[in-house]
Amino acid sequence: MYRILIRVFLSVMCIAEVFTIAHAQSGDQILDGIGETGLIARYVFNGDLKDWSRNNLHASHGAEAKFVEDARFGKVLSLSGSTNDFVVIPEEALTDMESLSISGWVYLRSNNQGQRLFDFGKNVNSHFFAAPVGTAKQKGYQAMITGGTKGVIGAVSPAVELNKWVHLAIVIDIPEKSITTYVDNKRVGQGRDIPKELVEVFGREGNNRNKLYVGKSLLVNDPNLDALVRDFRIYRIPLTPNQVSGVFNNPQGGNQRTVNVRPSEGELPSFPMTQAQLYNAFLLKVSDVEVSTSIGELPRLPSFVEGTYKDGLKGPKVRVLWPAPDDNSTVLSAGRYEVLGIVPGTALRAKAIVTIKGGGKSNAPNALLEAFDLNKVSLDADLLNEETKFIENRDKFIQTLATTDPNSFLYMFRDAFGQSQPDGTKPLGVWDSQDTKLRGHATGHYLTAIAQAYASTGYDKALQDNFGQKMDYMVSTLYSLSQLSGKPKSDGEPYVADPTAVPYGPGKTEYDSDLSAEGIRTDYWNWGVGYISAYPPDQFIMLEHGAKYGGQKNQVWAPYYTLHKILAGLIDIYEVSGNQKALDVAVGMGDWVYNRLNQLPKETLIKVWNTYIAGEFGGMNETMAHLYRITNKEHYLKTAQLFDNIDMFFGNAEHAHGLAKNVDTFRGLHANQHIPQIVGSIEMYNVSQLPEYYKVADNFWYKAVNDYMYSIGGVAGARNPANAEVFTAQPASLYQNGFAAGGQNETCATYNMLKLTSNLFLFDQRGEYMDYYERGLYNHILASVAENTPANTYHVPLGPGAMKQFGNPNMTGFTCCNGTAIESSTKLQNSIYFKSKDNKALYVNLYIPSTLEWGERNVVVEQRTSFPKQDQTQLTIKGEGQFDVHVRVPSWATKGFFVKINGKDQKVQAKPGSYLKLSRNWKSGDTIDLKMPFQFHLDPVMDQQNIASLFYGPILLAAQEPEARKEWRKVTLDAKNIGNSIQGDPEQLKFTIDGVDFKPFYDTYGRHSVYLDVTLK
Repeated sequence: MYRILIRVFLSVMCIAEVFTIAHAQSGDQILDGIGETGLIARYVFNGDLKDWSRNNLHASHGAEAKFVEDARFGKVLSLSGSTNDFVVIPEEALTDMESLSISGWVYLRSNNQGQRLFDFGKNVNSHFFAAPVGTAKQKGYQAMITGGTKGVIGAVSPAVELNKWVHLAIVIDIPEKSITTYVDNKRVGQGRDIPKELVEVFGREGNNRNKLYVGKSLLVNDPNLDALVRDFRIYRIPLTPNQVSGVFNNPQGGNQRTVNVRPSEGELPSFPMTQAQLYNAFLLKVSDVEVSTSIGELPRLPSFVEGTYKDGLKGPKVRVLWPAPDDNSTVLSAGRYEVLGIVPGTALRAKAIVTIKGGGKSNAPNALLEAFDLNKVSLDADLLNEETKFIENRDKFIQTLATTDPNSFLYMFRDAFGQSQPDGTKPLGVWDSQDTKLRGHATGHYLTAIAQAYASTGYDKALQDNFGQKMDYMVSTLYSLSQLSGKPKSDGEPYVADPTAVPYGPGKTEYDSDLSAEGIRTDYWNWGVGYISAYPPDQFIMLEHGAKYGGQKNQVWAPYYTLHKILAGLIDIYEVSGNQKALDVAVGMGDWVYNRLNQLPKETLIKVWNTYIAGEFGGMNETMAHLYRITNKEHYLKTAQLFDNIDMFFGNAEHAHGLAKNVDTFRGLHANQHIPQIVGSIEMYNVSQLPEYYKVADNFWYKAVNDYMYSIGGVAGARNPANAEVFTAQPASLYQNGFAAGGQNETCATYNMLKLTSNLFLFDQRGEYMDYYERGLYNHILASVAENTPANTYHVPLGPGAMKQFGNPNMTGFTCCNGTAIESSTKLQNSIYFKSKDNKALYVNLYIPSTLEWGERNVVVEQRTSFPKQDQTQLTIKGEGQFDVHVRVPSWATKGFFVKINGKDQKVQAKPGSYLKLSRNWKSGDTIDLKMPFQFHLDPVMDQQNIASLFYGPILLAAQEPEARKEWRKVTLDAKNIGNSIQGDPEQLKFTIDGVDFKPFYDTYGRHSVYLDVTLK
């Protein structure tokens, strides 16, 4: 029996927004149609000077801020025009900006010329300001920018009216080279030929020393602003007219937010959907495929099929866009059916014949491999005795980590417990500052990083001792604090030991997340035994009661996410050093979590874990499974299962579909909120042996890499939904729904994707896993670090003429990606080699100069290479014995893979994208030489084939751009051999196309184009 399932590509696209709403998370993420990642700071000025964004860039006042009641807005900021009456915004708000938008409501009470709504800059020769009624030199509403070699450029329009509320917006669009002003949602002025880069005005991070004033001019003699001000916002993106309209039309915005229901306005250059592009322009036909599946499980359809091209052209496999059902209703009974897939830009259809077989026992593989400890693998110099990019990045992080003060990372823990700080201790900033509800997250990353650094620095005893002392100090302090929780402050005083009975804070009538110096509760004796965090328990309890994500006292920010980092770091220290106190702290808090969550109904847990950001729990399921593995105590396994994201994993409480049955349930969701949960699912399978957990991880990985991945290996950044941190609304629609204006490729998401990939490989040695690992490692993780410091990226934008933005060079203020960066760069060697559990096989996964100590076999393996500046590597075995060496044959090695053993050519059949097994009784001194000729190849966006990235072997080559641009860079390449159109030096990885320089993305620090508009001829 056949059931014919035919979907037209256009219909898939038309229903995208329907699916977006269906899969939306509850909680805050989009304010007035603009993703929160585009927002730098928002000052509502409704009684305080706090920043309502997650960046906590709280403002200050020249003297004392005054707020008055207003008939329209309620409480607003009143600036009198007097000398000391102005607001100062932290200079960190404007560092390494790409574009910039400012908006705010103002009620002018004076027409004195020279008043500034704001004036941002280093001095009068390098600044950006808005003067509502003009300056001494010129009348009228002016928004001006000056810096570099440019003069004063700006937009001028009639003066802003007095004694009425007016909404002003100023947009600096660097790619458009324009500055545009709006008054009450109407464009009133525009200037062009502005400075090429905002760094010409504000400088780069660490060197700027900007002054950011609201209500004050940088010119000494100008008058201060006499006005009421409300809802002053700073964006890192150029707002579109419709976005300006959204801000204007929600003047009472407060904290009302639209969630996941509308795309952003920033559209990409469009192309005819019926025009065949790239190799598809030469395509004659595609092959049909047959697949089978079990009842209830959607089939895994191949993303690429064989194609036949004109004139004998040898083209790549053909990308097919298949329908993506959001349930498994098509496979609920045995039989056969057809699925038709789209070949982008053509009238061709790929046909898949699916056979549904009766449901049998669900199987999943056993873990055959295990990783080597970090201290068993060391990074080496290349064949020219030059440091590799791996050593460069490792040393930037190791050397800076060694200079950090552990007390800074303990500051907010001591603050939460009401303890005094050691003299001279400085708190961390950014997401670990006093009022930030995520504070303590960096401490967790730090614990893991110093554990890994300790394990990895056997080459320098002094460095290793440094990290050993840091570990001991951190653990000792956290242990001491945890021992205070739930115990009387002094003998005979009341206390609450039960984690489920935590009362309100002293003098409070409800739980709140107030962490200010005046409002934080420090009554640790009421928090329940075992509690440890950098804030009181309230956020955990509020989350149980339905609190949403946000900066107000009745909102929370991912308390279990922060806790996961802390517990994971403690366990890492325990496993590296054997420090029992580290395990004791983790066990105590694990018990606290079990007691709280075990009392909640399943329905509550489902709702909580589906709440945007507030319900983000990192990899708590992984960590609790680790505790179960270490202690063998069943309640930790149960606790891990309490963190099942049931809707995503299993579809619903009845486990009807979900990822376990290959249904894409993560479209439109926050990427890095969910990837760590998937990492946890593979660990859950490892300890429980329940196959459904393995299927969750395996199915997710395949979909994420094939349907959501950018060319650098990142998987997030959507225009629909309008958020740089979410998966696109529909799979396989990066061009239609991706390339978020606020950036793409959250770096910590790729960190977690690599972690998931290596874990899956331990169970199933598919070449595609390590192909992806290599891609993400070289082209995102290595590429995320600044040239001369350990500053690193949050998002990595890949639009035309984009530029990386780096932060946290001194490790004093961490975002999530700054946190994972100190982990990534202290374990760069961790997946070069794996071994079988029975020590009868070695897997060589990555071609990086390194030395492996395989202690169980008394064997040392040295890998000497200059890869990727060379297309070959040599393995030297020191030691003896019979074992298999599995060497990876990369998927890009399509020009051959050649093997020599002890200088003699070997006859092998090496298939790209697989592993080649070399078996023999090895003798000390045996050598294995591997050669894999590089060639140029293209990686197109799946739904817009002409927009493609250029690779040389595994290395992504970025066009080096002189300035920002709006359109994709056009290149024309030889269809039969694109290398014929490219000149350069492969040993330096430097190339040119039509006079434009291309070099590795990991060596790119200025303007670049990773994606090109490619024509083949």
